[in-house]
Amino acid sequence: MEKRRHIAFAGVSVAMVLLTAACGSSKDNSAGSANVQPAGGSQTVGAGASASAGAGAAAGTGGGYEAGGDTGAGAGGEAERTGPAKQLAVKEDAKLGKFVTDSKGWTLYRFDEDTPKPAKSNCNDDCATKWPAVPADDAAATTGIESGKLGSVTRADGTKQLTLAGWPVYRFAGDNKPGDTKGQGVGGTWNALAPDGKPAGKTAAADDSLQLMVNNNAELGKIIVDGKGMTVYRFNKDSAWPMKTGCLGACLDTWKPVKAVDTTKVAGLDAAKVTSFKRPDGTKQAAFDCWLLYTFTGDKKPGDINGQGVKGTWFAVTDKGKKAGQ
Repeated sequence: MEKRRHIAFAGVSVAMVLLTAACGSSKDNSAGSANVQPAGGSQTVGAGASASAGAGAAAGTGGGYEAGGDTGAGAGGEAERTGPAKQLAVKEDAKLGKFVTDSKGWTLYRFDEDTPKPAKSNCNDDCATKWPAVPADDAAATTGIESGKLGSVTRADGTKQLTLAGWPVYRFAGDNKPGDTKGQGVGGTWNALAPDGKPAGKTAAADDSLQLMVNNNAELGKIIVDGKGMTVYRFNKDSAWPMKTGCLGACLDTWKPVKAVDTTKVAGLDAAKVTSFKRPDGTKQAAFDCWLLYTFTGDKKPGDINGQGVKGTWFAVTDKGKKAGQ
């Protein structure tokens, strides 16, 4: 057993050295990931189980941003975060106020691009893989939640999903343990559920927010966005090997370097490819697959891709690190 541990460690060390050599920059700490199945009992809920769903992160069909990534099994393993919600509970947080969890303590969420009247889920396919629908069966209200507000909606795949005040209810695959609220505020469209079905709080604590994730853009496909859902770009005049910036001076008035990120707060991307670069001014900039990342001041809201193709040198970045649209 001791020998096997030494061999495994040596393999990881070699991979780290190769990445560092390729980029010419050290990599931040990264976290492993595990697959998380959609919530359900004997029947899988949500289209995330289909072959078309894949394992990447995507947006709900209305354009909201969503993410996966580090989906560790969490406390008690995967079984505790799947299946019916059973007896709901109301928790209270200094930042979010009161919010709803299932019987195991996993935070429950709502999607702003769903509708409550009539109840309808707009989170399907890849979205449903990262935001598993909570089955409608065996759910019960608790003190602080009106039982009459609990209901169900038939999803596109024919399964029944729990609703609260008409809003379809989800878990987030990015939550690693009961009590996590990492899905709060993702893409500006996902929020923990308050007991009355409204969004809990306004924003999650900054430390609990995802910092890089993937959005399924209708025009460009899967592209990287920051924690606020803003598109990130790469610059042809930068260099990946070795890492070097070509955006200096006045360039920085328009293209803002993405700050180095915590690789445990990356979703839908290979965290091993997330690195950082020390800029000439001493600040650290995030990079993916050795390419420096920027946001564009011409993008005014999440989902904008106004920087795509600017001067033939700026491009959104795919979930594989390539230039989008090429």
